[in-house]
Amino acid sequence: MDFAQLSATAHQVVAAAQRRLPAAVRAVAERVPVCHEPHPNAALRAEGCEPDLLGMFVGHEHRGELAEDAPLPPQILLFLDNIWDYAEGDETAYRDEVRLTYLHELGHYLGWDEDEIARRGLD
Repeated sequence: MDFAQLSATAHQVVAAAQRRLPAAVRAVAERVPVCHEPHPNAALRAEGCEPDLLGMFVGHEHRGELAEDAPLPPQILLFLDNIWDYAEGDETAYRDEVRLTYLHELGHYLGWDEDEIARRGLD
C-alpha cells in the first residue's frame, strides 16, 4: 500500500477504535489530534527515537500542565510505514497494530504509565 492508502486505513481504524471507547474517554480521545507520518523524522531520531518506532505521544498529558519540556500541543503520532513493515505487509495485521498503537499512545495522553496501560490491555 502507498502512504495515502495507509493513512486512509489508519484514519478508519482510529475512528472505529474511538467509537468503542467508553463515552467519557471517547470525548477526551476525540480532542487529541492523530498525525500520520511514514517514520520518525530526523529531529526525533536525533533525540533518540528509534527509526522503527511505531507511534508516540508528544505534548502535555490530559489535564497536565504545559511544561517547558513539552512545549508542543498534545498529539499522537502514528508512523505508518513502520507499522506496515511491522505487519509484514498484511492488511489485517496492519489494522490491528494501528489500533493497538493508537490505544497505547492514547493511554500515555491520559497520563497512564506502562503498567497502567498493560493493566488496561492497551500494550
